[in-house]
Amino acid sequence: MSRPIRLALLGCGTVGAEVVRLLHDQAADLTARVGAPLSIVGIAVRRLGRDRGRLPVDPALFTTDALGLAKRDDVDVVVEVVGGVEPARTWLVEALRSGKSVVTANKALLAEEGGTLHDAAAEGGADLYFEAAVAGAIPLLRPLRESLHGDRIVRVTGIVNGTTNFVLSSMDSSGAGYAEALEEATELGYAEADPTADVEGFDAAAKAAILASLAFHTRVRAGDVYREGITEVSAADVASAKEMGCTIKLLCLAERSGEGAERGISVRVHPAMIPRSHPLASVGDAFNAVFVEAEAAGQLMFYGRGAGGAPTASAVLGDLVAVARNRLSGSRAAGESNYAALRIRPMGEVQTRYQIRLEVSDRAGVLAAVAGVFAQHDVSIATVRQSGRGADATLFIVTHTAPDAALAATVEQLRRLDIVRSIASVLRVEGE
Repeated sequence: MSRPIRLALLGCGTVGAEVVRLLHDQAADLTARVGAPLSIVGIAVRRLGRDRGRLPVDPALFTTDALGLAKRDDVDVVVEVVGGVEPARTWLVEALRSGKSVVTANKALLAEEGGTLHDAAAEGGADLYFEAAVAGAIPLLRPLRESLHGDRIVRVTGIVNGTTNFVLSSMDSSGAGYAEALEEATELGYAEADPTADVEGFDAAAKAAILASLAFHTRVRAGDVYREGITEVSAADVASAKEMGCTIKLLCLAERSGEGAERGISVRVHPAMIPRSHPLASVGDAFNAVFVEAEAAGQLMFYGRGAGGAPTASAVLGDLVAVARNRLSGSRAAGESNYAALRIRPMGEVQTRYQIRLEVSDRAGVLAAVAGVFAQHDVSIATVRQSGRGADATLFIVTHTAPDAALAATVEQLRRLDIVRSIASVLRVEGE
């Protein structure tokens, strides 16, 4: 048996504590799988006196000096589950440059500074693993990074935020409004006290950047991702989607388009209507799912719990086993693949469809005037449906595919029509 692989754990919150428990409870199996014991030599925390329950670990291992722990000569692998960009970036860059392998669950850091981390790993000849950063325990990033490396991925469509999926699923099943569904999610522990990162799409955008970077061999940062949240989705929107045989999901979409000099990718996060026949439509509660389309492999679906201490810790340990084996064999995993360097298309160039709900005056010539606006922007109408009459008339218009810029310009011009009392909602339609 080889000497132990020595681990430094940065963070001991919900995920970190679960990592400690799993390392203890599965020690014999992990040792057999790796070929050497996995031994924690230090745990960095913000406050030493905090009650962490009865963790199976020597209290003397705790320290508040995370940087010092990451730099220690007796550390082989640094596991980071703190989150945030700084100071985690400083800790991990220092570790990687000194040849220590890193396992991280930090989606925000990878989405903002993934290139920096990959460069540091290449400089130090170290491994950088991050399966737990997207979709919890779902084995997703490694298939993109390794299993599908010989294929050409065309599109990645995913539900990657459990909070928003719970809220929208609740609205769909019960008819509740957004505020009521969010309150339920908070009471059940699916939403944070401040849910902004989830409901405004920041969390999903970070994950979308990571997925796109791997799928399309191009460095994508969170700021490159077009983002909309779910706060404007109403019960009326959900009911309208139902009448069309659709449901509303917060989707992350990364797509390759064009050939030759026109090649590029689009990466976006926003609520969208999808047909109930689509595989993602049945993903409810706080579950995550990602739908991958590749030229040779075809359509692939990855599904499971995307958050929580145990699922995320499971992904961390999977990475730890791989890293530890590499340390023992004196090898390292393949580094970053960013050779394609594809242009990231602005949202205005993306081909999509809209459903627009208009409150209009019910009188002769209304449809002709509305249709004329669509024609001016070369946007074709797929279906029109009217609900109500007189002062309560509502038009539901679904377009054919068009550039998002043309669709947005159409909406803005509709706002200025005297016959349009208000634009009640605008939703994109995807998955058809």
